[in-house]
Amino acid sequence: MNNPTSPLIEATELRHIYLNEDVIIVDTSNGPGVKEIYEAKHLPGALYVDLNTQLADIKENAANGGRHPLPSSKQFAETLTSLGIFNDSHVVIYDNKNGSNAAARLWWMMKALGHEKVQVLNGGIQAAEKAGLAMSSAKSPIKMANPYLAGEWQLLQAGINEVEKKATGKDFIVIDVRDEYRYNGEREPIDLVAGHIPGAVNIPYTSNLDEEGLFKSPDELREKYAPVFKNIAPENIIVHCGSGITACHTLLAIAYAGLAIPALYVGSWSEWSRNNKTIATKTS
Repeated sequence: MNNPTSPLIEATELRHIYLNEDVIIVDTSNGPGVKEIYEAKHLPGALYVDLNTQLADIKENAANGGRHPLPSSKQFAETLTSLGIFNDSHVVIYDNKNGSNAAARLWWMMKALGHEKVQVLNGGIQAAEKAGLAMSSAKSPIKMANPYLAGEWQLLQAGINEVEKKATGKDFIVIDVRDEYRYNGEREPIDLVAGHIPGAVNIPYTSNLDEEGLFKSPDELREKYAPVFKNIAPENIIVHCGSGITACHTLLAIAYAGLAIPALYVGSWSEWSRNNKTIATKTS
């Protein structure tokens, strides 16, 4: 049986839920032309959510909060209300990147509001297709609900000044989940400067997945992260990426492993690299 509190759900479990439970499916796929792709093919009933306009409050200058700063919890609650999502809704999220991108971001945001029944489809839409789940091009109706009730963000976050203070401390750890070549400063395909935050360790988010693009087992993930965390308190473990999106994939993996969710540095490298902060490379 499906456990609604698990951060992940398998495609085979989702098929069972379709038949036996009321569930809201959300497609957070992103990339060029993705809205047209969604309109042509999505899981039946899936509602589309846009990363840039609904899961972020993008500013003119990425130095202020990075490329994907969070909206206020109030703004996000309004987005959930517009999707017909209420506090006790069972929500399943997927994307076109094996759950490693905007699906993980939406999961983190909902958990940060205290939402209990929210899960990411392991393997994304690719896993759904492989499992033989039906696809649809029909417009998905929104079942309106009462307004989503939300307070302030509840999960741990860290700002740029806190990251600077803690990155080199012996009782703290900052984890950079970007690809190794970006961390090393060999090349930077998105932001303005290559390199990493001094003191940060590199654990690419892609290492959370197996060869088929599925999350490794909770035991494997626990064996991977527990020795890194040691006895460090969750609030002193900070996870970041380029703009606060794929970092959520690692936070999802950590939660799946049964470990406490560390702090998210939302601004991530896109903010750090634009604020005249010290930058390290493999050779520096």
